[in-house]
Formats: sequence, structure tokens, C-alpha cells
Amino acid sequence: MDLELNAEERAFRDEVRAFLASNLTPDLRAAGQLVTSVFCEPRFSLPWQRILHARGWAAPGWPREYGGPGWNEVQRSIFAAECARAGAPSLSPMGLKMVGPVIMGYGTPEQKAHYLPRILSGEDYWCQGYSEPGSGSDLASLQLRAISDGDHYVLDGSKIWTTHAQFANQMFCLVRTGTEGKAQQGITFLLLDMATPGISVKPIITLAGEHEVNQVFFDGVRVPKSGRVGEENQGWTVAKYLLEFERGGGSAPGLKVGLERAESIALAAQADDPHQRRRLTEAQIAVEAIDMSERRVLSLLAGGKNPGPASSMMKINGTEAMQRVDEISIAALGLYAGVDQPAAREPGSNLEPVGPAEGLTAMPRYLNNRAASIYGGSNEIQRDIIARLVLGL
Repeated sequence: MDLELNAEERAFRDEVRAFLASNLTPDLRAAGQLVTSVFCEPRFSLPWQRILHARGWAAPGWPREYGGPGWNEVQRSIFAAECARAGAPSLSPMGLKMVGPVIMGYGTPEQKAHYLPRILSGEDYWCQGYSEPGSGSDLASLQLRAISDGDHYVLDGSKIWTTHAQFANQMFCLVRTGTEGKAQQGITFLLLDMATPGISVKPIITLAGEHEVNQVFFDGVRVPKSGRVGEENQGWTVAKYLLEFERGGGSAPGLKVGLERAESIALAAQADDPHQRRRLTEAQIAVEAIDMSERRVLSLLAGGKNPGPASSMMKINGTEAMQRVDEISIAALGLYAGVDQPAAREPGSNLEPVGPAEGLTAMPRYLNNRAASIYGGSNEIQRDIIARLVLGL
């Protein structure tokens, strides 16, 4: 594993840096730095996506045949790291990183021709209909029924924790089309239009006071069977393919930015004490270890090899390190961490923050990121995967 960039890779890094310096406006940069979760609101992410799309860089992981740049693993890693350092708004992963690759892998020629260009341009904004009330992390227990009726399925039930359903015009959804056999059987993967009659969205306000997730209700919703991806009752296979993209690595650049933020908060809050320095040092060591692990996986992927259960390891370590960094920021802020000031967090706000400005997003980040070790397959499930596939338990 070569830790140094070669001349060609350094030239690509410089090209990315120059592009970011020229195209990432102060407003977009401020929005990116004030984001408190994986998701940036589309009023900021979509303008940035359009800028990237014009350059052909909106979907770093897509092959050229579908409109992507055709980058290799190292180029994608460099691009992600430079965007994180520059504070660029994150693009919604639902279309570009999740359903897009699924459509490439399992979609019909008609689905590819229709959806993939609209995902790239941002014309379609997607949400994920997976989790349901009462199911927890047991995705296979989902009960949203889809009854066959001619050329349509009729959907009744609900989905929960549906991120950005209030903005989305499209959903990729797992539904139950059969009840025989194991729970994983009888599940079908559907694409549907959120404007379809019978769909309603109810907001769920998080502990951070933010409207990011929702519950979505389906009451006699008719979805054309042309929206099915893969065969009927084979949706579990499609869903597992999608999770490979949702659980991917690449958390080290963001963690390093988070560590820099925590150090800045500690300095601004004058919270530099031996205990705090020790916690920061321990977090730095953990992040460096994650970075090395991701580089090893990157080397495997570049060599055409499958990293296997390493994705579970990276999911565990990345999310838990993120939570540790959040805790350091909260501890450094002390009483200021509990001040709720959403208006001051708005990009362009001229309100004077209470306490260090660097700490404005600390508590919302902390609260939002508690979910990171649950979504995408809880860390307990990832440990079970490692126990079975690596340790043979």
C-alpha cells in the first residue's frame, strides 16, 4: 500500500482544489460548514450539485457510460477529501450513491434512460422508504403491503424515519408482495412518485429541533409495476446490493474536519486542560487508524478485490469515532452547548451567537449523530457480521 500520491494523482488533487476555490461560493461554503448531519437542505445542495454536474463531477462513483467521470478509487478518495476540507455542501446520497447504482445494476433499459439523467441533474430528489414503525433494525419484518392489481401495485401502510421526504419527488421503497416462506422472501423493490394520490408526509422533529425525518403514509396508493426494480419478491437481494453503497467507507476526511472543529471549539472556549488534551489525542489516534484502514481497503478496491466484511468494521469505527469527536466538542463548550439558537445557525444570519461561534452546530451535530450507529444497519448488526464472517462464531 503506497501512502504517497504519485505525480498524476497530485495533479488531479490540484485540479480539484482549483475548481473548489473558483466555484464554491462563500454562501455555499457557509452552508456546508453549518450542516449538522449527513444531509444538507436541497436549497443549498442542489445549486452545488448543478455546478458539479456542469463539470461532470456530480457522481464521482458513476462510470462514464451513465454520465459519471469514470474516476478510479484513488481519484474518488481525493475528491471526497478535498470537498470535506473546503466545507462544500454534501449532496444527498439517496439518488447519487444509493438508488442510482441500484438502477444501473438491476434496472431495465427504460428505467436507466429515464431516471439516471434526472438523478445526475438533481431534477429528481429521492428519499428512502425502508424503516417501518415497530420494525427497528429488523428490515425483513417490514409490513407495507403491495397488492397486485393488473399493471399496478396498491400500497397500504407506512414508513418512518424517512429523511427529506418533505422535499423528495421520488422514493425507492421496499414493500411486501408475498407472505410465504422466510421474512426476507416476498419483498419487492419499487420506485414511486411522491405526488401519487394517497401519499401523505408527517414531519418528525428531532431532539435537535430540526425537521429532517418524517413518517410517510400510504392509503390505497397505486404504483405502476413499471417502477419495480428486479423481479417481484426478489427485493431483498436488491436491498442488500444497495446497502453495500450505504455502508461504504470514506469517513476519515470528515472526521479530520470534525477534529479540527473540536480543537477550535476547545481553544475558543478556553477549555484546554489535560483531560481534554488526552481525549483529543485519543480521538486523533482513532481517526488515523480509520484513515489507514480506509487506505488499505482503497488499495484492495484499486486492485479489483472485494474488501468483504471490512465495510462493517469501517461503519462501526467511523460512526463511533464521529460520536466521540462530538462528545469532545460538547464537553469543551460546557454550559454554552445547551443554548438552542437555530436562527443563528442559518447561513447568512447576522445574529450574534451566544458563546463561541465555532460551537453553534455542536449540540445539533451531537444529537443528530447519535443515529449514525443505528442507520445503515446498526453497529450491533455489523459486529454480528464480523463475528460470523471473520471470527467464525
